[in-house]
Amino acid sequence: MLPVIALVGRPNVGKSTLFNVLTGTRDAIVSDLPGVTRDRQYGFGRGGPVPYIVVDTGGLIENPTGIEAHMRMQTGRAVAEADRLVLITDARSGLTPQDQLITRELRRTGKPIVLAVNKVDGLDAQAVSAEFHALGVGEPHAIAASHGQGCRELMESVLAGIETREEPAQAAGAIRIAIIGRPNVGKSTLVNRLLGEERVIASEEPGTTRDRILVPFQRDGRDFLLIDTAGLRRRSRIENAVERVSVAKTLQAIEEAHVVVLVLDAHDAVTEQDASVLGLALARGRALIVAVNKWDGVATEQRQEIKRQLTLKLDFAPFVPLCFISARHGTGVGELVQDAQRAYEAAMREMPTPALTRTLEAAVAAQPPPLVRGRRIKLRYAHQGGRNPPRIVIHGNQTAALPDAYSRYLGNVFRKAFDLYATPVLIELRTDPNPYAGRTRKRGKAERRRARSGPRKAQRR
Repeated sequence: MLPVIALVGRPNVGKSTLFNVLTGTRDAIVSDLPGVTRDRQYGFGRGGPVPYIVVDTGGLIENPTGIEAHMRMQTGRAVAEADRLVLITDARSGLTPQDQLITRELRRTGKPIVLAVNKVDGLDAQAVSAEFHALGVGEPHAIAASHGQGCRELMESVLAGIETREEPAQAAGAIRIAIIGRPNVGKSTLVNRLLGEERVIASEEPGTTRDRILVPFQRDGRDFLLIDTAGLRRRSRIENAVERVSVAKTLQAIEEAHVVVLVLDAHDAVTEQDASVLGLALARGRALIVAVNKWDGVATEQRQEIKRQLTLKLDFAPFVPLCFISARHGTGVGELVQDAQRAYEAAMREMPTPALTRTLEAAVAAQPPPLVRGRRIKLRYAHQGGRNPPRIVIHGNQTAALPDAYSRYLGNVFRKAFDLYATPVLIELRTDPNPYAGRTRKRGKAERRRARSGPRKAQRR
């Protein structure tokens, strides 16, 4: 599983700025006003020696009340599910009693703590970091998150000793399917139906186990591996029927899966959380299927309206198929497995370079790229750059100026041409150097010399 790293500290020390740097996004709101971040924010970390999940938290203060108490509770949950903690302090404010209080609380967790002294830009980093040795949590790491300074070195220290793990033997060759979704949408019932036995506690009360468990099964002669995030435990192992949902565990499941199945309740509207999780799976390039559960309980006259609403809410991922199922009665579950297998095959498909280039040429002929300063963008050839998700590398000139809308158009063309079912298609654009650039400049100088000398020779004659 990916390690979970929590960013902790008092308000306005730069936690959200560091989160955005580590994830390469702008998902966390950055403001000079303290207390902007209230709930936990999750993302996939990019800056570091190994992949990881990073959690942004609200600021911790002493004796919180009102919304501050909610922020403290959210931070406590992030700390509880994290593997390692990054304590962030402010070099410009210096060491404060609040920093000392937070450090004492974090020590009680027994988890590894790495100290980051932020906002050292323009300062003597060694001098301003010296007083933070008093916290007793090791060598301070001087960083300037707003400029990305020292962030890579910080994460190398945080992730030291963590190695990428090899694929377990039981997963080799199997299609890994992650079942994700909000509590009480029928994930456990679906897992039981797929396994053909009651291996999961299925209850009307929302809740989930904190553990991630791999469960192999076979269907139609094909090996599958369920990555469960919905309380997959034998009855004898359950102590508390209702446990907290961990977003970090869901992200870990997404990372390990070939295909992600997002389960929705047909009777509920698509929530912001559903769309957010779907967006994270898309950002990770996973093949996606939306399973709309409890479809048997929906009146016939309401079904068309529900389909219309789902299409509107999920319009940012139009290639994601909707499967309407009843996990309790088994309706549509067989088709769901077939769709998952088809999505896996699409995500792992090999696409020959000649076929990709012919498809590119046909797409350009049908709809040419736009003009840039009077010159047409030229797309010359394409080849495959990776699988799961399918990555298509396109070479040409002025590709940096190609609009996003045209890249989406090309992605849709490739998806249709190669039957890339239910999977995002990543288009990578590369501008090739002009081999005649130097010659053109030299020829231009020679022509200018001849132009200048021409009239003089004529006069001498």
